[in-house]
Amino acid sequence: MATVDYFERKLDDKRRLTIPAELRAEFAKGVVVTRGFQNYLHLYPKHVWDEQLEPELKGSILDERVADLNVQFRTGKTEAAMDQKQGRITLEQHLLDYAGINKSVIAVRAGAYWRITAS
Repeated sequence: MATVDYFERKLDDKRRLTIPAELRAEFAKGVVVTRGFQNYLHLYPKHVWDEQLEPELKGSILDERVADLNVQFRTGKTEAAMDQKQGRITLEQHLLDYAGINKSVIAVRAGAYWRITAS
């Protein structure tokens, strides 16, 4: 089976994003959505957030870089389970507003996570 590194979707009227069937196992244990470095969103499988991001966010209490990263990634952060039957996740309105997303999105794999932008 080919690796999926890119997909386009339209959000439904309830702000739900359907994850392609080929990727659903990646998000089966949960999803974390955060603001990105610029006006886009990051979509993490829960295990990637827990194993790779959380350790990076636990630096010195006096390290301004660590503090800035915490503010960046924790502001508006949401965690959710993926709807196993339909393979959907709901994106919060404040995150969509941050990224300038109305209806159509493009998702591109960026290593262990996904970058979601307006299309």
